[in-house]
Amino acid sequence: MAQKGVQLDREAFFCPVCQDLLRDPVTTPCGHNYCTSCIRAHWDTEDEKGIHSCPQCRQTFTPRPVLLKNTMLAAVVEQLKKTGLQAAPADHCYAGAEDVACDFCTGRKLKALKSCLVCLVSYCEQHLQPHYESAAFKKHKLVEPSRKLQENICSRHDEVMKMFCRTDQQSICYLCSEDQHKGHDTVLAAGERTEWQPELTMSRLNIQRRIQDREKDLKERQLEVVAISYSVDEAVEHGEKTFTELIRLMERRSSELKQQVRSQQETEVNRVKALQEELEQEIRELKRRDAELEELSHTEDHSQFVHSYRSLPALRDDTHSSSINIRPLRHFEDVTAAVSELREKLQDALRDHWTNISLTVTPVDVSLYQPEPTTRAGFLEYAQQLTLDPNTANRELLLSKRNRKATSVKEKQPYSDHPERFTFWSQALSKESLTGRCYWEVAWKGVGIAVGVAYKNIGRAESSYDCLLGLNDQSWALYYTKKDHEFWHNNINTPVSGPRSSRLGVYLDHRAGVLSFYRVSDTMTLLHRVRTCFTQPLYAGLHPSCYGCTAEFVKLKESGIVWATLP
Repeated sequence: MAQKGVQLDREAFFCPVCQDLLRDPVTTPCGHNYCTSCIRAHWDTEDEKGIHSCPQCRQTFTPRPVLLKNTMLAAVVEQLKKTGLQAAPADHCYAGAEDVACDFCTGRKLKALKSCLVCLVSYCEQHLQPHYESAAFKKHKLVEPSRKLQENICSRHDEVMKMFCRTDQQSICYLCSEDQHKGHDTVLAAGERTEWQPELTMSRLNIQRRIQDREKDLKERQLEVVAISYSVDEAVEHGEKTFTELIRLMERRSSELKQQVRSQQETEVNRVKALQEELEQEIRELKRRDAELEELSHTEDHSQFVHSYRSLPALRDDTHSSSINIRPLRHFEDVTAAVSELREKLQDALRDHWTNISLTVTPVDVSLYQPEPTTRAGFLEYAQQLTLDPNTANRELLLSKRNRKATSVKEKQPYSDHPERFTFWSQALSKESLTGRCYWEVAWKGVGIAVGVAYKNIGRAESSYDCLLGLNDQSWALYYTKKDHEFWHNNINTPVSGPRSSRLGVYLDHRAGVLSFYRVSDTMTLLHRVRTCFTQPLYAGLHPSCYGCTAEFVKLKESGIVWATLP
């Protein structure tokens, strides 16, 4: 029982930081006890943050608390020391090969807790105590343990090098400045650092910006890999499907030709047995048919050839027979010739078109995406004239101006039923699909509007938010009102800052996965930019949010002329 009680005492009076019996114990506001030096050293490392925390419960304190000695606990600890229960340092407190060792420890050295730039010595927690308690050390500068303290000692004069020679660009001591560096441009090292510190800060900012840019470029390259894989899979699948269909078509035509020739053979044999008059008539008919086949065989349009060949009427069957001399019929050689000619033409076509197909398989450009234009004139080079698809318009949208303008109204419009119509939300999609680099503008009036893009397979009939622009993974939308602006995608919103405008510009680089929204006025003001991977063609969407609100695709092109007027 006594041993158990001693063990409990040892655990209760250990410092959580140094794992030793408490020395000059103090209590933090959260109720935990520490050695004075341990908690001070811990909080010294947090001074730059301005927030100090308890190493055990992580409770934070602002400002740094004033520590008061726990006299009762100190008395108990002193009594424990007298009974011989002073704990030895734990193994992890001793300095290893990678640690900075205490210069004052003898025998097995403990880890250094701090290094002093004035003493040029590293101290463990125990030997550091005088720096906290004695006024003689108040002006000493304590830093994190360092192996390079001796590099601050002048090898010539054995003095601390607190000065810097600008002439020779090296650290020196005070005696050096009066000796071999006399007459040089010398300053205190602290002053030299003050001069170079802003440049260091700017260098770090520049490096951090470059890191962000490279990380952004890396993400875009990752998206590029996804886009390439998707495009390749789609091309391979389409190619396999097309060639499979061609092979099946050729097999079907071969079977049909075989059946037709065999059937015709039987017919001709029967007709040979018929009356001579019918035979002569049949010969004339066959010659005429042969001429048609010959003409058809020269048709270069394969689709027209197949259509015309299949639409030829079948020859009439013989109904009479007669005893005549039968000789071998040779006119099927034309069929053979026609098939041979077709084979040659198909081979030529495959060879020529295969060359064209091969030329389209060019190396993929994985360079950085082309930068967006910086002026409205630059954006207008990619102007896309858009119209709303009436089959998608909600019945509470009134379309006008040749389907370029949508007005939210209370009266339901007499639109016919259509599977692509939005039945609940007052929104519509463009009739034109969007790929490549596109730019369009939307002029609006009223309380608010949503402008965005969506895949064709976005939901249409449900009343849930899954069908609303931006509230699903099939669409991206900027919600623009008189009070605030938000960007929505996959039901996640991002606040957007910027001045209000009655005209918005949308720029899309489908291949690069860039979608940007701009405020259009005398200048172009970026409101929000998205970088992602678009896997399908997109369609522009409009959603006037309240009755009376209007949204219109601005007419930017007409007969090849770009209209660049502003409201």
